[in-house]
Amino acid sequence: MLKRLTWLVVGFGAGLGSSWYVTRSVRRAIARYTPREVADRVNRSLLEAGRDLQAAVAEGRAAMHEREAELRAGLGAPQVHHRA
Repeated sequence: MLKRLTWLVVGFGAGLGSSWYVTRSVRRAIARYTPREVADRVNRSLLEAGRDLQAAVAEGRAAMHEREAELRAGLGAPQVHHRA
């Protein structure tokens, strides 16, 4: 009889714990997909993409100016100074 009672209590505890965990997980998932959260994530992604694009353009321009200076030096042409 004690064995059955032990397993009954263990089963009850496991069921209660797992239902609490699933409920918590579902609530968190629902909160992640509310319109405000989705909009915040999209805005953060767009800001990061904008920063990446700015950095890529700046790097490309710097490489272009460097290569132009090399070509001008090879031809003996006067150097052109570009704004940063």
